[in-house]
Amino acid sequence: MAFDCDILISGGGIAGLTAAAAFGSAGFKVVCVDPTPPVTESEADGADMRSTALLQPARALLEEAGLWPRLAPHAAPLQIMRIVDAGGEEATPRTTREFDAADISDAPFGWNFPNWLLRRELLARLDDLPNVDFRPGTGTTTLFTRSSEARVGLSDGGRIKTRLVAAADGRNSPMRDAAGIEVTTRRYGQKALAFTVTHPIPHDNVSTEIHRSGGPFTLVPLPDRDGLPSSAVIWMDDGPVTQARAALDVSAFEAEATARSAHLFGPLTLVSKRALWPIISQEAKRLSGERIALLAEAAHVVPPIGAQGLNMSLADLTTLLDLARQAPDQLGDAKMLDAYHSARHADISLRVRGIDLLNRASQARTPLAREARAAGLNALYALPQVRKTLMQMGLGLRR
Repeated sequence: MAFDCDILISGGGIAGLTAAAAFGSAGFKVVCVDPTPPVTESEADGADMRSTALLQPARALLEEAGLWPRLAPHAAPLQIMRIVDAGGEEATPRTTREFDAADISDAPFGWNFPNWLLRRELLARLDDLPNVDFRPGTGTTTLFTRSSEARVGLSDGGRIKTRLVAAADGRNSPMRDAAGIEVTTRRYGQKALAFTVTHPIPHDNVSTEIHRSGGPFTLVPLPDRDGLPSSAVIWMDDGPVTQARAALDVSAFEAEATARSAHLFGPLTLVSKRALWPIISQEAKRLSGERIALLAEAAHVVPPIGAQGLNMSLADLTTLLDLARQAPDQLGDAKMLDAYHSARHADISLRVRGIDLLNRASQARTPLAREARAAGLNALYALPQVRKTLMQMGLGLRR
């Protein structure tokens, strides 16, 4: 049977481009499509100002895909994850706990990168792979499957006949919908602002998550910018409040951000655009269908807490790639896709529920709820073995 490719990847975000690089590096013939061309410059319209912490387990996949040598020069290591509770009457730290990667590993927890830069380096890698055909500006529209093949209609009028469809096309995945796979969604009434700042006090490769109310304010280390320490910030809060902040003039916004940071790094200076997006949790009821596998946000969406989002996605990709390499002649068949669902579903469900609970705790507004959150943080930190287990689970080293 003649196929146009082994794998059609619907979605050219970070997860989809990484999947294209990984499957292409493993020798599979890949077509990857996305209706929106990637933005690869920080100042360009539509640039993704969020950052991503790629945790330890992701590095092996990135090395196999030929990506790590491109990314390493831009990496900001995450050695310590600091959680600060500032939920007292004043917005000042009252409880600070640090989780040090040295307690469980010789390597950092992970490495942080701006999302626009990840896209730039991913595209450069795809240019080196003759068996990968990336088609920006083209989306998927229809899906027809049989037990032996999938046929995908494209927005440019073309059709692709493939052995496997990998749906990495986001929380509103058209391929997931075409396959009839349902999702459950939880909404929090929150939005998040993503932006980059410089500050006079060094971050020392410490990721700092500050809790007060409405959601966490998280500063993730970036390489120095213009000779000053720099951090990527994710600021979660109630939707209307966040929307109003996004419209503030720069000086007023910097003052609010500095106050919300509990002044831990001195005055924050905005050095990027501000990006706004809604916070939800979402989970597909099944990770596969006939000739289709769901990856990344097509399969699961979580609030940006604990650097779990893309790392869950890369765990999906690692599992699917391992199954494909173990039995390439069975690529996309029912046995392979059932194995994929079985391997990933329980871990995804556990993480979606856990991050949901953490996010709800971060929204605490009443003094009693804030006290309970601080007490819980102290209790978890006080027991060394519990602390180490939580760190290992966060990295995906323990299930």
